[in-house]
Amino acid sequence: MKRDGYTCHALSFDYGQRHRHELAAAERVARHLGVIQHRTVAVDLRAIGGSALTASIPVPKDRPEADGGRAGEIPVTYVPARNLIFLSIAVGFAETIGAWDVAYGANSMDYSGYPDCRWPFVNAFIEAANLGTKAWDDRTRRHESAGFRVHAPLINLTKAQIIRLGRTLGVDYSLTHSCYDPDEAGNACGRCDSCLIRKRGFMEADLPDPTRYAAAVVGR
Repeated sequence: MKRDGYTCHALSFDYGQRHRHELAAAERVARHLGVIQHRTVAVDLRAIGGSALTASIPVPKDRPEADGGRAGEIPVTYVPARNLIFLSIAVGFAETIGAWDVAYGANSMDYSGYPDCRWPFVNAFIEAANLGTKAWDDRTRRHESAGFRVHAPLINLTKAQIIRLGRTLGVDYSLTHSCYDPDEAGNACGRCDSCLIRKRGFMEADLPDPTRYAAAVVGR
């Protein structure tokens, strides 16, 4: 796949998350969009725990602040240093294939209050990535100024705007998965923060929601 002058190499992360169905969904999306390659990297964050997604901690359900898209505090679904680790691996992978651009799907508008989904984190990470890699060191010796770039095209969009944008780009949302606590068949719970924000996004975008929800929440 080549878009806007870029060829896409996709990364997914198997970090011990309870919502492992997202890995199969990522493979479906990557195949549908025709990426050059899609790799899944194993990083077991269960070893440190501290999150409802990687430890035996209940996933919060029916939080009204999530349904409104403005969390009052960082919820227990936050995974310590997850995006810091993921972006570091992405830059390492970029270095091995000679790439300088990393696409990051963080969103700071309709989200659960995670600090690693905001521009201050992204900008600080870019500086660290350039200071900590051989590729950048080689460029500075050649007096070349351009270094690693992290593109975050969704960061200032609402969920509804993201959904509309994806629709114009040909995203098949029936292939995607968002739920933090799906059942064994991969059906979304419909009640976690991620499900509530996703459902509201489709509603505000005035588009049908193709998500497969567990029978107990159909029609909620």
